[in-house]
Amino acid sequence: MFFGTKRPPAPLPFASHVCGPALSLLVMGKSGRARALDLLLPHGPLRTPVFMPVGTQATVKGLTTLELAAPPLDCDIILANTYHLGSRPDGRTIATAGGIHKFMSWPRNVLTDSGGFQMVSLLKLAEINEEGVAFQNPNTGETMNLTPEYSIQLQNQIGADIIMQLDDVVSSTAVSAARFEEACHRSVRWLDRCIAAHTRSDEQSLFGILQGGLDVSPGGLRDVNMRSMLERDKDLPGYAIGGLAGGEEKDMFWRVVDFCCSRLPSHKPRYLMGVGYPLDLVVCTALGVDMYDCVYPTRTARFGTAMLDVPGGLLKLKAAAFKEDRRRLEEGCDCDCCRNYDRAHLHMLLKTEVLGPQLLTLHNLAYMARLTRNMRAAIVAGEYPAFFRNFVERFFGGKREEVPRWVAEAAAAAGIAVFDTWGTGAMDAPWRSPPPPASAGGGGAAPPAPPPPPPKRIRPDA
Repeated sequence: MFFGTKRPPAPLPFASHVCGPALSLLVMGKSGRARALDLLLPHGPLRTPVFMPVGTQATVKGLTTLELAAPPLDCDIILANTYHLGSRPDGRTIATAGGIHKFMSWPRNVLTDSGGFQMVSLLKLAEINEEGVAFQNPNTGETMNLTPEYSIQLQNQIGADIIMQLDDVVSSTAVSAARFEEACHRSVRWLDRCIAAHTRSDEQSLFGILQGGLDVSPGGLRDVNMRSMLERDKDLPGYAIGGLAGGEEKDMFWRVVDFCCSRLPSHKPRYLMGVGYPLDLVVCTALGVDMYDCVYPTRTARFGTAMLDVPGGLLKLKAAAFKEDRRRLEEGCDCDCCRNYDRAHLHMLLKTEVLGPQLLTLHNLAYMARLTRNMRAAIVAGEYPAFFRNFVERFFGGKREEVPRWVAEAAAAAGIAVFDTWGTGAMDAPWRSPPPPASAGGGGAAPPAPPPPPPKRIRPDA
C-alpha cells in the first residue's frame, strides 16, 4: 500500500525547539515574518505553511486516504471533528478500533477540533452555560452534553496527534459586547479544565484557542485573553487563533491575525482556524501564521467550482461556456482530474455523475497543496515578499485598482510593499507554476472568467 512519495533532501534547520512531549519544531526558513517549519509529530513531520483538508467524520468527502497521501496531494495532516465523531460512531468505538489512524486507514497526522465551533453552526440546537454546551442531535433528537472534560475525553479516545481545547465560540458578527466578554473569560476557565482532563499529553499536543472578538485595543478582550493564555504556556505546545472566519470585515480580520501573531511565542506553531481562501493564506502567512483549515476547497468543488491560478482564482464549470471546451482544466497541474479529463467532460460530469465532484475535489486540494508548497519554497529562499507581490498581481489580473485596501495594509504591516515590481515581468520565479498557455489543447478562445465576489468564509462543519 502506497502512502508516501520521494521528497527532496530537506535543508538544515535554522533552529529547533521542543514545544511539548509530543511536538518539536524545526525552523527551516524565514522571510520577514513568514515561517517555514517542520513540526515533528507522532505520525511524521508536518511541513508548513500547511492547509489541512477537512475530514469531519474521519473522511474527506469523495477521496480515499490513498489519494490524500499520494502525489500531488501528499498531505501531512487532515482534520476531523470531535462533536461529529463523538455523535457517530462515538469515542469508545474509535478507541476500540485502535484510534482514528487505524479506524480510517490513515498513517499520517490528524488534528481534531474540539466541537466548539458547533456553538455557532448549531446554535439553534445548543444551550451554553458555565458547565459546557448541550447539543441536540439533529438526526436523533438525543442530547450530548459537551463539557471541557468530555471533549478532551473524546479526543483522547479518538487519538489525534493535535487536539484542541473546548472554547466558548461567539460569531465574529455578534453585537453583544457582554457575550464576547463572557466567552473570552469562560474560554480561559475551560482551558484550565481541558489541561486538567488531558491524560495523553505524552502522545497528543493540546492547543489553546485565542478568543476575544475583534477588540485588539490595549487592555481589550484580545489583549486580556492573550495574556491569560500566555500564563499557561508551559501546558500548551501550540496556539490557535479562533473567533474569526464568520463574515467579519476583512479590515478587522487581518488586524486580529496581526495582533495575535505579533504576540504569540515564536517557538510554537500558530493555527488560524476556519480560513481557507488562497488570498487569505498568502496574506496571513506573511503575518506569521503556519496552519490553516477550511471546507471551502472541497465544498466549492461539490458545487462545480474549480480553483485555478487565474485572475479571481475560480472557474465555474457548470456554466454553458464550458460545454464544448476541450482544454485541460489547468495546464501544469498534475492531478488525475487535469491529466485525464477536459473541461467539457467535467462540465457534463458535474451535472450528471458523482465522479464530477470527486474529481474537482481532488483538483482543488491539489491546487491548495501546490500553493502552500510554493509559499514554503519562497520562504526558504528568502523571497516571500516577491512571491506575495506576484500572487496578488496575478490574482487581480494586474489591476492595482482592484486590490482591496486591507491587502495592501496587511502587507505593509508585514513589511511588504505590495506594488513593488508590478509590470516588470518578474512574475515567473522558480517557485511559481507557469501560467497556462492561451490556447492549450485547442478548443478556441478561452471562456471569460471574471473574478467573482469572494463568498463568506466557512468553518469546518461539513
